[in-house]
Amino acid sequence: MKKPYTLQTAPFVVPTTDGKRIEEHFGRASTGENQLSIAHMVAPPGWSEPFQTPEFNEYTYIIRGKKQFNIAGEMVVLHAGQSIKIEKNTRIQYANPFSEPCEYLAICLPAFGMDNVHREEE
Repeated sequence: MKKPYTLQTAPFVVPTTDGKRIEEHFGRASTGENQLSIAHMVAPPGWSEPFQTPEFNEYTYIIRGKKQFNIAGEMVVLHAGQSIKIEKNTRIQYANPFSEPCEYLAICLPAFGMDNVHREEE
C-alpha cells in the first residue's frame, strides 16, 4: 500500500558553478512535481545571479545571514527570520554582496524550471 506521505531524505543537489549550494527537496528535478518546488540553499559571500523574470511566485525565508533582492529596480535586504513573496512575472535579481553566507528556503509555485525562470544573459 502506498504511504500517504513522502519523506525526503536525499534531495537533488543541483550542479552549480557559482559556489551556491542548492538542495531541491521537492520539485521537477527531485520528485518530478510541477505544482511547486522547495529548495534549501546557501549562497556564499559575493554571490549573485543574472536578472530574471520567472513565471512562478517565489517565497523566500532567510534562515541565516542576509540576502539582497533587486525587485523591479527597488533594493530590498532580508535578514534571518524574515520572508518575502515575489509575484510571478516580476523582474528580479538575487545577490549576497555581504561577508557571510546566506542560508534560506525557496518555494516556487508552480515549480522552478530553467524553461520558466527566464534568466537574462550577463
